Amino acid sequence: VQVVESGGGLVQSGGSLRLSCVVSGLSVSSNDMSWARQAPGKGLEWVSGIGRYGRVSYAEAVKGRFTISRDIGMNTLSLQMNGLKPEDTAVYFCSEGFFESRTLGEGTQVTVSS
Repeated sequence: VQVVESGGGLVQSGGSLRLSCVVSGLSVSSNDMSWARQAPGKGLEWVSGIGRYGRVSYAEAVKGRFTISRDIGMNTLSLQMNGLKPEDTAVYFCSEGFFESRTLGEGTQVTVSS
């Protein structure tokens, strides 16, 4: 399985970013997928999952601000992040599994300045 994660960057508090993960070797429509993040000095934190039948779920910390989606034709997993806060600063990973978050790539850095 190979992924290309993109969309991270530096943004001011309150701003938006859209993360994308182009996946090859694994169908995003036939598998549970998720996003996880790792802040500096902390462990991996589950952010959001999307099930193969369309179920979605979010961590309380991002609920109402983040939206997970997938593009079946492009085999891409996305995460729209609005209302970003400094505490959202982390490396974000595209992952296999709904809650298990088996990370697939090296992640993309998101930095939110206050």
